[in-house]
Amino acid sequence: MTHKLSNNRYEPIENYGIIGNLHTVALVSRNASIDFMSFTRFDSPTIFCKMLDADKGGSFSIQPQLKDALTKQLYLPDTNVLVTRFLSEEGIAEVIDYMPVNEEEGDCAIVRKIKTVRGNITYKMRCAPRFNYADDTHTIQKNKDGDGFIFIPQHNFNPAVWLLSEVEVAIDGDDVTAEFTLSEGNSACFIIEADTHQKHHEKTIREFVNKTYRQTIKYWQGWVSQSTYKGPWQEIVNRSALTLKLLFSRRYGSIVAAATFSLPESIGYGRNWDYRFTWIRDAAFSMHAFLQLGFMEEAQAFLGWIKKQSTDKELQLMFAIDGNTHLDEKELHYLEGYKKSKPVRIGNGASKQTQMDIYGELLETVYIYSLHGGDLSYDYWKIIVEYVELVINNWHEPDHSIWEVRGEKREFLFSRMMCWVALDRAIKIGEHFSFPYDILKWHQVRDDIFEDVYNNFWSEKRQAFVQYKGSEALDASALLMPILNIISPFCERWQKTMTAIDKELRSDVLLYRYREQTEEIDGLKGKEGTFTMCSFWHVECLALAGEREKAREHFEKMLGYANHLGLFSEQLGMKGEHLGNFPQAFTHLALISAAIELSNNKKTYGITGNMDSKRRMK
Repeated sequence: MTHKLSNNRYEPIENYGIIGNLHTVALVSRNASIDFMSFTRFDSPTIFCKMLDADKGGSFSIQPQLKDALTKQLYLPDTNVLVTRFLSEEGIAEVIDYMPVNEEEGDCAIVRKIKTVRGNITYKMRCAPRFNYADDTHTIQKNKDGDGFIFIPQHNFNPAVWLLSEVEVAIDGDDVTAEFTLSEGNSACFIIEADTHQKHHEKTIREFVNKTYRQTIKYWQGWVSQSTYKGPWQEIVNRSALTLKLLFSRRYGSIVAAATFSLPESIGYGRNWDYRFTWIRDAAFSMHAFLQLGFMEEAQAFLGWIKKQSTDKELQLMFAIDGNTHLDEKELHYLEGYKKSKPVRIGNGASKQTQMDIYGELLETVYIYSLHGGDLSYDYWKIIVEYVELVINNWHEPDHSIWEVRGEKREFLFSRMMCWVALDRAIKIGEHFSFPYDILKWHQVRDDIFEDVYNNFWSEKRQAFVQYKGSEALDASALLMPILNIISPFCERWQKTMTAIDKELRSDVLLYRYREQTEEIDGLKGKEGTFTMCSFWHVECLALAGEREKAREHFEKMLGYANHLGLFSEQLGMKGEHLGNFPQAFTHLALISAAIELSNNKKTYGITGNMDSKRRMK
């Protein structure tokens, strides 16, 4: 798919690809401009954030001087090595971007290799970092070896940045620029990297690039080759897995919900949040997706991370990737925001909310981990017992639930469902490992929660399970009821709920999370887009209920909304435009789960794959 070069100040969100090194990521536009990067880890201040302010944010652009060029962007097969090609009658230019995968987050580098495939092409390069979310000044010094410059920020919010170049570069105000010409078959390389106070490369730039290029391709292809998925959607499932892996922290074992912050859910309004943190819910489901694909190492690392958070602090709903609990929300008023969508926020005030559902997602992942042969120590079991006791004592309390509403607490269906999952999976884990637990109490509370869900969240008027107790509103998060084996997909009440969701929340294959009461629930103005993960949940529900042909059709249509690289943001607008932070883990893990269910020719009973856990209510 080719794309005409854009003259707009802001590229569509879907016009980006992502590269990373398992410590942080960068977003590269179809115009080969790096417009977003937190440096040197996921939640660090940015050095490039043109996506959030086209004038102030900073970027690293490479522009072939070609008339009427079209662009095409792709990943090298089964890697996160990104290729941007510029196609014109005058010639073809190519930019290859990747980040070498290193053990230490401080060894952060981006390699950019520019090549003229056909013709004789002139290029313009501008490296314009803007430190500390574009709020810090910097100076520029020439490298004594003569192959680049170092950008030195006034303060230490970010480390200094080296720009190494194979072509002559010059200082232009706060930036470094170059103009150079490459004939057919020739190439030039740039490297930006963190200043580690050491000699940058013992070898030449080209030797470093050749070595790391091969290593990076080998790493990604070797990793994804371990996937056990062999179904008909191999390419898109691999891409989703590679995207989830890019959001995973090699150092800590945590995973961020998305690569970016403050990309708007509604253009021009205040639905702008920072997703560069580890939500227990999103992370647990991400690990579940890894386990479905046969990746045990990531799940094991995450459970180790969880254990650490559980032993020295309260388990809150989200953390920084290193376990820090101080995620104070702050507005960066000096930034314009994507397409003037203010305010730009960093940090996340929802971190202090009460969300009882997180224990269900976490224990579901522990359960799946054990089914895949993962071991669990008795010390870890004692932590699980603490979680269960917390759920037993608080399951009936109102909270803010999955959508993190900033209005009043309510008794949400989703939280009540996940409290049931927490008890159910804990019981199964205990039985699997023969660990001691209070059998009578745990079984009784699990059954009490189920009775509450089944009887008190059912609306005779709506003929559906409703969003919160006493309401008549529908919520797409109810779609997880059969997926998580809370209820049979053939249960009459569930089938009526699906009918109601189809009627009120679905537009073709796109689903809203809820509709009528958006401002009442979250207190914010502006209409949302549709939630992409909910569409994949819907596909899985159709498949579980035996409507497999319809499910396949809906799944294929949903894949048509992916960007040119197979990536998804959080939401989709009515024109198919991507909205919200990008790419989002939850969307990609839901895609993986739906693809696996559709690829399974055997009749299944939800994502646990365990018939014994199914409540069969006809």
